[in-house]
Amino acid sequence: MQKVENGLYVSVDYTGTLESGEVFDSSKDREPLEVHMGAGNMIPGFESALMGMTLNESKTFTLSPEEAYGHRDDSRTYDFPRSEIPQGMEPEVDQILALTNPDGQQIPARVDRMDDETVFFDLNHPLAGESLTFAVQVLGISETAVQPIDGCNCSSFDGGCGCGDSGCC
Repeated sequence: MQKVENGLYVSVDYTGTLESGEVFDSSKDREPLEVHMGAGNMIPGFESALMGMTLNESKTFTLSPEEAYGHRDDSRTYDFPRSEIPQGMEPEVDQILALTNPDGQQIPARVDRMDDETVFFDLNHPLAGESLTFAVQVLGISETAVQPIDGCNCSSFDGGCGCGDSGCC
């Protein structure tokens, strides 16, 4: 029986919940998530938990913040004068905006708060500091990608390209 190991492509159905039981993401009603094991595209604990699983196997596991998106880091907050916000843009609290770093890379940032002169941004992942529980089922194991590769398959909050792919992990 084939087992999940590095280098393989694994298709999984999953539901992710917070400690409160609130579902933060799920593959329900869309294509399963395809993971290229060992490629580093997923949060570390997610890949580790899949290792050794077999086709059709189901499992529920909980990841600590260290295994998921890390702890909140107060040094990852920034404030900008409203005068530096592009003309016509009206940011709102909790809105996710793309900031551009000096290298031209876009970084997702959540509007934390605002006053008359300043907009305060939080660059922490929205799930930073959270323990995450995943219920997963392995639907496929393959040596090649099954799903077409349309984009980068990164989470829009992981510090990657900000493509907006719906995968959370």
